[in-house]
Amino acid sequence: MVEEKVNIFTISELTDYIKDKLEGDSKLINIWVKGEISNYTKHSNGHLYFTLKDETSQIGCIMFKRSASSLKFEPKHGMKVLVLSSISVYKPYGKYQLVVSEMHLEGQGALHQKFLQLKEKLEKEGLFSKEFKKPIPKFPKTIGIITSQTGAAIKDLISNLERRFPNTIKLKPTLVQGNGAAKDIVNSIEILNKIQDIEVIILGRGGGSLEDLWCFNEEIVARAIFKSKIPIISAIGHETDFTIADFVADIRASTPSTAAEIAVPDKNELLINIKHLQERLLSKTKKTIELKEQYLISIKDRPIFKRPFDFINQYLQQIDDLALRSNRAILNSLELKRKGLEIITAKLHSLNPKAVLSRGYSITLNRGKIVKTIDDVKINDLINIMIQKGEIKSKVMEVKNGK
Repeated sequence: MVEEKVNIFTISELTDYIKDKLEGDSKLINIWVKGEISNYTKHSNGHLYFTLKDETSQIGCIMFKRSASSLKFEPKHGMKVLVLSSISVYKPYGKYQLVVSEMHLEGQGALHQKFLQLKEKLEKEGLFSKEFKKPIPKFPKTIGIITSQTGAAIKDLISNLERRFPNTIKLKPTLVQGNGAAKDIVNSIEILNKIQDIEVIILGRGGGSLEDLWCFNEEIVARAIFKSKIPIISAIGHETDFTIADFVADIRASTPSTAAEIAVPDKNELLINIKHLQERLLSKTKKTIELKEQYLISIKDRPIFKRPFDFINQYLQQIDDLALRSNRAILNSLELKRKGLEIITAKLHSLNPKAVLSRGYSITLNRGKIVKTIDDVKINDLINIMIQKGEIKSKVMEVKNGK
């Protein structure tokens, strides 16, 4: 009988196996879970410990400080919440739990999911892409503002704009909360786009809950911002508040005050910069003039400025010297050519047949041809005898063969 081998686990091995199985399951990573908070405890290190339960079950949860720091409310016992979490196993106790990365009140959780879905959709379409962001003009003369006509946000925004740089402000009073707010925002964007002198638009409102700011998460608002030909600065809520409008806008300001800083420069800073530039320009100009003066001083005592014609006379003398040397060279060359010509002429003269006549010799021609031998003549031939100063015609009487 063959004994079967029994696989025996230690507690650690079994816990590790369960941990690997649970934490490795993709279906248990980044899942949304809703429930009611109980046994809530905030540790001194900032971590949150609590239990989520429903009518029949419960599960332990932990939210580490880095995630808990982004919460916009204080969790309390009995709250119904929606959490984004992943399954984890705490090995020392062999206990499975949820590690929470986000927490929303149950009503807000649904809105947050809707927000994430729309954000993903528009991002895929390219509405957040940097290539479509329009530049903000440096010195806009006219600024359009879309916000509520009442409230601290508009007062703060206008005050900062007027303080920083003189400009024309065109306010389009708009609903920024509640029913009809999204359509009113879209309408305001379209109206301001028809005003030719507006160079930048600020879209803003003060802080509030997710529900209060929801009109800025509507798809029609996002598409109106993207379609706008005028660059739009979003200034919605507080620094930690993000809306879909912020992602689509050409630039996001964390607060209305920051929007004013982005939209226009500070005139006082500009005046200080201009003054610094003037001082630098004046200093550089003064230094350049001083350098030029030093250069002039260094060259004014040079001989050329005291006796300028010395250099001209020197060149004139050099020209005369070069002309004399050139004439000499030409004459020497001509003399050499003349002598050479004389030698050639003498040679040609010596080779001239008529030159021998001056020495008492003669040349005999028969029918225009020089008689060289007795064979060139016959008896009774009429021949011409050329001598130095004339010509003798004679008749051959006899032909003798010389020895």
